[in-house]
Formats: sequence, structure tokens, C-alpha cells
Amino acid sequence: MANLRTAMDSGFGDLNIASPQTLLEGSAKWVPGGPFPLDGARASRALRVQQLSLLGNGFPLGIIPSYSPTPHKELGSFSLQSLFLRHEFSDWWLGLAAQFRPKKLISAIKAEIHGGEEWELSAFKDIAKHFLDKSLYSLGLCSQISLTSSSSLLLSTEAQGERKGRRSRTMLIHKLPNHDLTMEAAWPELYIDHNGKYWDVPESISLDCSSLVSESGLRYRVGLHKNSGHPQALDSSHNELPLALMPGLCAKAAFSYEKSKDLWRQEETKKDVIVETKRGQFWRPAYDIRLKEPYSAISGIIGGICAAWIGGRESSATDKIARPLDAKRRSPFSADMFGSVCYTFQHGKFRKLYGDLTRIDARLDICSASALAERVSKIFRTSSSNAENPLYSPRLSLIFQQQVAGPLVFRVDSKFLLDSWSSSSSGKQGIGMHMEDLICSLNYHLRLLHSGKVVAWYSPKRKEAMIELRLFEF
Repeated sequence: MANLRTAMDSGFGDLNIASPQTLLEGSAKWVPGGPFPLDGARASRALRVQQLSLLGNGFPLGIIPSYSPTPHKELGSFSLQSLFLRHEFSDWWLGLAAQFRPKKLISAIKAEIHGGEEWELSAFKDIAKHFLDKSLYSLGLCSQISLTSSSSLLLSTEAQGERKGRRSRTMLIHKLPNHDLTMEAAWPELYIDHNGKYWDVPESISLDCSSLVSESGLRYRVGLHKNSGHPQALDSSHNELPLALMPGLCAKAAFSYEKSKDLWRQEETKKDVIVETKRGQFWRPAYDIRLKEPYSAISGIIGGICAAWIGGRESSATDKIARPLDAKRRSPFSADMFGSVCYTFQHGKFRKLYGDLTRIDARLDICSASALAERVSKIFRTSSSNAENPLYSPRLSLIFQQQVAGPLVFRVDSKFLLDSWSSSSSGKQGIGMHMEDLICSLNYHLRLLHSGKVVAWYSPKRKEAMIELRLFEF
């Protein structure tokens, strides 16, 4: 069923959203405190360097394409990524990844060919110079060191030719018996908001402790997050600056309770796994072990989160810049409740070549109980407010999956905003619904990995496309 844990994880600053804007991470952080992201937008847990290494075996010359807009249109949105170098040792490994944007190079070579009257040595030299244009390339170096059997250190840095500076990241992961402890620092950190806009935070440091989901469904998280410097929009448009990205130190704590109930389920039998033919018996598992049983279920999650901010006024200059962009001030302390309910229906066992998987997930999200209550009270008071809170209205997410052939599945993730509307003639109130986000993808499930898949997705809202390898992330 749909991953309900995004309801709590989106309130922290470490939820990774798949994005081709970064080479090594292949993701951007979700701006905390906003509406929940699409389930299909979550990034793979596997490191991008590891993905490029494995995906390269299935692509010509190990080159993986991606699509993302750039600040300079002449570079083009199409890019090619590849892993140039990978060395593994007993307790650490090192990888070098590269990205190339061919549009500008092809256009420059065409201009040289059409502009030159004769083919001379100087003409070849002029063409060769275009290959040295650093804006065409991006390079990233990543290393992971195993400190102990339960802890590891990740170091990475990348330089994108079309942008100044470089991105660097340090991550320390330590696994406890019932908790995961993570410390992360990035200079700068890339964030994406619910409108699909990207923001660069000059410095971001976080410390997070998250419990594993217990059998009872209870889970909790605590963490510290510090932002430094004034956030900058990645594009040139003037967008409203998210308050959660402003400088300051934030302490957060959250809990959630998750529960699922099967309405009916057709359990897997020996007859499903063992197929008898004239040549004998053959083992035929499902293409994905998490899609092996038809069923219908309802699930839900409810929880709360509180946050306390310290600082946030680094200088008067920063305050002057930020004040025109945001009409509201960030509260030094906040507490809220959230909840989601999901209905899942699956037909088919995902074993046959055709017509053996149709699945629908319908999920209703209430991102902020206090914002929803405030909106309802305003409707009954027939009052209007110029300030619109994006958390006012519930969201309805629909996930549709249909087997195309064999392990290939077509998937659509959509999110609708449920909002109130009024009729000017009658003055009556009602409910309106419009699409807020959409992601289409083709998923090739890898039976040998039990629950792994290669995902090629496209986001019309962000105008981005990417190929990922995802493991045990249904």
C-alpha cells in the first residue's frame, strides 16, 4: 500500500525527493512543514553512485539519460550520466561519476561547420575547443567508509559546470538495535517545495534519531536542524521564501501510530509458486514479493509533531531581504497533528505475462489539523483572509498501477487538492478539486532481487525525467 510514513517524515528536513538536479545524490530534500509529497516522488535509498554502477550494465556504454531544466537554455535539458571509476576495498569504496550535456556542443559544432568555407587545421582546432567548455560537464566524487559493523561515513562533493561553486556532503549513519542515528551536513543543501521550486540553503546541518516501526505500529523521531545563510531560488523567478529554510536552529519531536486492516486477502499457495508442465515442475515466484497476493485493505496513520526555533535573525540585512518575500513571521514554537487514511485494492498475483496486476491506492491526507480547523471556522463565519496557508485543505492521492507485459508496470501517481469554493450567484459553499501534482512512470521489476525495480519517471510539473534503481521500496 502507499507509504504512510511520509506523513511524519515530511515534517523533518531529511526526506529525499528524486531529482536529476544533483549528480551524486540524485535527490533534493523536501521543505519541511509543507504538504506531503507524492509517494512516487520519494528517492531511492540506494546511493546514486551505486545506481549508476548497476544501471550501467543495462545501457549502452553504461550511459544513463536524464532530463532536467538548466538556468542557461542553450545547455538544453537533456543530459547523460555515467560512472567513470569505482574502486572497492575491504572497508571503503570510492566512485567518480560524470554528467555531460550534449545540446550546446552539437549546436556549436554545427555553427562552426556551416560558418567555415574550407576544412583547415584551424577549423578542427576551433571545434576541439568546444569540447573544453566546462559548462557541458559535471563531476562528482563519492566515498563511503565502514567505521564499524553498525556505522558508516559518507563523503561526497560535486561540481556542476553551469553553476558556480560545488556541493559537498558529509553523512554519518549509526544503527542501534531499535533506532537509526544520522548526522548530516551539506554546503549548500538543495531543497524542493510543494510547488516544485528549488532552493539552495548555504549551510545545513542535522542530527536525527528515528525509531524503527514496532509491531504495535508506534514510531517516533527527534532531531536538531540548523540552517545558515540566506536561501536562494535556483531559478530567476521570485517565489515566496519557505519559512522553514530561514536561518536558525530547530529542535523537533514527532510520533505516529500506524495501523492496517485487511478486508480480504487471497494468500499465496504452493500451487501459485510451483508450476507443473510436461518437462516437470518449475518455481515461478511473483515478479515482486510485495505484489504477490490479491487483497483489499484499509490503513491509516495519525501523529503529532512539535518544533522549537532558536535564532533566525542572523543580520539586519538578511531580515530586510526576507521580509518582502514572506508575509508571515515564523513562530518560535509550534505543535500540530496530522493524519492519513488509505484504501488499497489489488487484482492479480503479478506472475503471468499479461493481465495479472491491477492496483489502486486512494489516500486522503490531512497535513495540519489546526490549519484545517481554522479553515472550517472561517467558512462558517463567512470571513475571508488574504493569507492562504497551503496546509488548509486536505489532499487526495491516487496511485494506479497496471501490468503492461511481464515485469513491466505502468504507474501514475496523482495528487488532488480538495478546497472550498463559493457560488457568486447563490452564495453557497461547496467542495472543489483540482490536480496539484502528477508523476508518470514505467517500472521494470527485477525478479531476482525479490523486490527491486528500475523506474523511469517523468514529472510534467517540474519538467524532469530520471531513471532510478529502487530496492524494497514499494
